[in-house]
Amino acid sequence: MLAQLMKYAWFLFLFCGARLFAGDLAEKYAPLGQLIIIPFASAPFPHPLRAQGHTYKDKVMSAAEHYSDSSVALFIPKDFHEGRRIDFVVHFHGWGATLTNALPKYRLIEQFSESERNAILIVPQGPVNAQDSFGGKLEDPDGFKRFIAEAMETLRQRGVIKNSQIGRIILSGHSGGYQVISSIVAVGGLSQKVREVWLFDALYARTERFVIWFDNHPGRFVDIYTEHGGTKEETQNLMAALQGNEVSFFAGEDSTATARDLRDHHLVFLFSQLPHDQVMQAHQMFRELLATSVLDGIRH
Repeated sequence: MLAQLMKYAWFLFLFCGARLFAGDLAEKYAPLGQLIIIPFASAPFPHPLRAQGHTYKDKVMSAAEHYSDSSVALFIPKDFHEGRRIDFVVHFHGWGATLTNALPKYRLIEQFSESERNAILIVPQGPVNAQDSFGGKLEDPDGFKRFIAEAMETLRQRGVIKNSQIGRIILSGHSGGYQVISSIVAVGGLSQKVREVWLFDALYARTERFVIWFDNHPGRFVDIYTEHGGTKEETQNLMAALQGNEVSFFAGEDSTATARDLRDHHLVFLFSQLPHDQVMQAHQMFRELLATSVLDGIRH
């Protein structure tokens, strides 16, 4: 009984703390736009495959502490205007993170706002502070389709949009975020809507799923890798395979690549000398990819 009470108390602490911090973040970002953080039925978690938690090496991660948060953040930038279709950028954080610390740490909203793209940013909560890349319900067949449908309905209920349809979608992931993206492009149900895929030091595995996607879709694929982030070998193997098949791509460094380099190539590979945890924000690369993307700019 004591163990159950302690478990409940811990869950209540996490839930209330997240709600309070979400309110603080909404106030913090109010000058840049509207931040909504709410639970989704179609959010990654909870999920049956993590109902008993998860063990990685010697670390045991309980379902209550790590796989029960169904929070999703939606950011609507200032001056956003509804068109016939609504474009989305969906970003997935990596290991050892939470939604509410990933937003400020990687300056996701600041960079999104600075890019002045007429789209909506969505960031779902993945495994909470866990060493786990599993994407929960977003790895299920058509799971991403249900997720975006719920996002659209949420935006309608809140008066952000009225009659728009789903437009172009960009998938972005840092570190362990690669796994859920690989499932989305393979079985998520909206592959034709996905126009770009960005991996921030995140190409660890499932490379064949990304290859199938960019071989069959015209959108941009961007792979940023580092010396010690664990993605260099996989990236180099992919580039070698593409060269062997006479597939053209751009390869350079994140610090010297120009907007034209980023904009004009279907496949982009960027080596970064930054540490693994700084590839998104230190050189404002999230902003640069947004600015050179297929997304329309905001009309002032």
